[in-house]
Parts: sequence; structure tokens; C-alpha cells
Amino acid sequence: MVVSPENSPPMVEVKNVSLRFDLVEAVKNVSFQVKSGNIFGLVGSDGAGKSTLLRLIATMIKPTEGEIFVGGLNVVTQRQKIKNIIGYMPQRFGLYQDLTVEENMQFFMDVFDIPRKERKMRKEKYLGFSNLLPFTDRLAGSLSGGMKQKLGLACVLVHEPLLLILDEPTNGVDPVSRQEFWDILGGMKKEGMTILVSTAYLDEGEKCDSLGLMHSSILMAEAFPSVIRGGFPTLEEAIIERIKQADGALAHDTFQL
Repeated sequence: MVVSPENSPPMVEVKNVSLRFDLVEAVKNVSFQVKSGNIFGLVGSDGAGKSTLLRLIATMIKPTEGEIFVGGLNVVTQRQKIKNIIGYMPQRFGLYQDLTVEENMQFFMDVFDIPRKERKMRKEKYLGFSNLLPFTDRLAGSLSGGMKQKLGLACVLVHEPLLLILDEPTNGVDPVSRQEFWDILGGMKKEGMTILVSTAYLDEGEKCDSLGLMHSSILMAEAFPSVIRGGFPTLEEAIIERIKQADGALAHDTFQL
């Protein structure tokens, strides 16, 4: 039987996940799913727990409570299998500044053990997506901020993961480069890739199939961007108002205690 995307299991399933560091609860009882082939965006205030949640899903750290599944695999007990099907790009991606664009690509193909016969095709494909083919001999340290981010993405994509995890990949990048970056993500989505991305730019949130709004370590809402925006003119206004209401309720409850 052929399983349609609508009926297929979620690529990411987060079940009642919490993470505590001593007395600090960085993630509090978070649950959500990401459908295969969708772009799921995490937005919210600074320090809300977005980066921590992405690191949990990327198998970098273990949850204190709850379970996370990627492609049906448990991130704790089946970590090695999951590492082969995900691509994770943290806020500070580890490009080698003194290597050229091509040498960085070559290094990551070595890391992921890409077969020799496929390397030329993959290099041309992902550097082509990123508009970096004319700059293969340029040192990574000499690239602009936007070009560095696109090279980082190309290096993450070179092993063709099923799930791409990006932590604020366009933070500090100029508007044109941000649009180019999202054009690349749109192309990867068309090829069937699932993308989980956190962003500080709410215009990027509008480009996602669904959004999770985090604040104070809690997932406050999970819905289509249009639903979270509601009757507000912009997504930004809607989110600011939700966070103000949440902080007001917390202050009220604290005062009552």
C-alpha cells in the first residue's frame, strides 16, 4: 500500500519533553509533531528554549523527561542511526576559515563518507543551489556573512539528510542573502526534505508550514502562521501581544502567591 504524505508518520515527534539544568528548567513539558516534507518554524523570545529544544532533537543532549522520535527512531536509544538521517546547523557553524569553499565541501564529504563517484555531482548541486560555484577557490574566512551561511548549509546538505535542523541560520544576514537562503530551503522542501528551523525574523515565520511559539521554556502555541497571527495585521504584533499576556498572567499569579 502506498502511504500518502498526509497519512505518513511524522518525521519529528516530541512527547512531553522537559530538560532541567540543576534548578533551571530550560524546556518544560513540550509536545509537538512535524510532518514529513514540511517546514516547521520555532519563534519566540530570547532565552525561551528554542536552541535547547533543537539540540535535543539533534541528539546533542538528552531530555530529563519525555521522548523524542525522528523518523520513528528514539533520539536517546537509537542516536547513531539518527545521526545518519539528520543535518544540524547550529548558530555558530564550524566552517574552516583557512580552507577554501571547495576544501570545506571536501572535508564534510569525507566526514559523511560520501562515495567518490557521487562527490562531483553533490558538490555541483549544493554549491549550485547556494550560488557558490564561482567562488570555490575563495577562503571561507573571506566570504561575506550570507555566503558563509550558505556554505554552511551546503556542507550540512551534502549527505542529503531526511531532516534538516537549523538554529537561527540567517541571524545577522542581510535581507537579500536571507531571501536567497530561504529560496534554497524552498527547493529542498520540494525535493521532500523536512525542515525544522528557529528564526528571529517573523517574516521568515510566515514562510513556514506551521509554527511553534515558545516563551519561558514553554510551547505556548502550535499552529499555521495565519492562525497564530489571528486578527492582527502582522505575525510580529500577534506574538508580542501573546507574550505580554503570558508575562502579565505570570506576574499576577506570582503576586497572588
